Amino acid sequence: MRTPAPTTVADLIEAVLGGAHGPDPAALHAVGAFWVRQSTQFPGTDTKYRNYYLVLRAESAFGGCCLERDQLDSLVAEELSGRSLAELLRDPRTPVRIAALDAYLALAYPHREQAQARAQLLPHGTPLERAKARDAAIAGLLDIRPGMRVGLIGVVNPLVEAIRARGGTCLPCDFNLKRTADGTEVVADMEQVLARADMVIATGMTLSNGSFDRIVEVARERGTGLVVYAQTGSAIVPRFLGHGVSAVSAEPFPFSQFSADPTPIHLYRADGLGAREAA
Repeated sequence: MRTPAPTTVADLIEAVLGGAHGPDPAALHAVGAFWVRQSTQFPGTDTKYRNYYLVLRAESAFGGCCLERDQLDSLVAEELSGRSLAELLRDPRTPVRIAALDAYLALAYPHREQAQARAQLLPHGTPLERAKARDAAIAGLLDIRPGMRVGLIGVVNPLVEAIRARGGTCLPCDFNLKRTADGTEVVADMEQVLARADMVIATGMTLSNGSFDRIVEVARERGTGLVVYAQTGSAIVPRFLGHGVSAVSAEPFPFSQFSADPTPIHLYRADGLGAREAA
């Protein structure tokens, strides 16, 4: 099905509600809703990652949204089940809309059926082994040339290392971290990163905090390569592939930290992926 490329997430939601992407969302329901609180800290490190998730199940698909601690009360999980996806796509709370949109698009465009997607199984193993395999796959999507300034919006320390190993200069940005593992200062204002970066790597969590549209807008305007690693909105971000987004590591629920068994990630790359030369 050929549909116009979205400019913003709101455009995409309106297109879904208008029937441009397949089944009527009013006929689909969230039969399950989960609010998950989880933390990770690897042995020998001082960094503790704290994660909060809203997950919705609709038929055979899951939609996931990682959010900030105070964005939603955990009781939301009891409230949302049984409601139609159309209703949830109109919900005033951003994480609810994102989780519903992700669930809908996971049904409309299953990763396993997308020609641009290459599936890769994360191996059975410890959380650290599986995290390293996932981050290596994300790093494999990067087209970093020596001297490039690479914005990292949502700091993951192995990606900091991958940027530097390829000769890039990392410009880290995160709301919840002050410094990377190697001591580099992390800024909270993404605009100063976007203004300087020759390439950007961003977390799918930018969907839940509302910054995704701005990042895609800058990527389009400046011709900046944009790679997104997405647990949040793993079915949403590929809709922007080739229209602001250069590559995606899409990781649908259940996420790697919730299982020790092999689980898939789906790697997307736009035709002619590239990035601006370093200025």
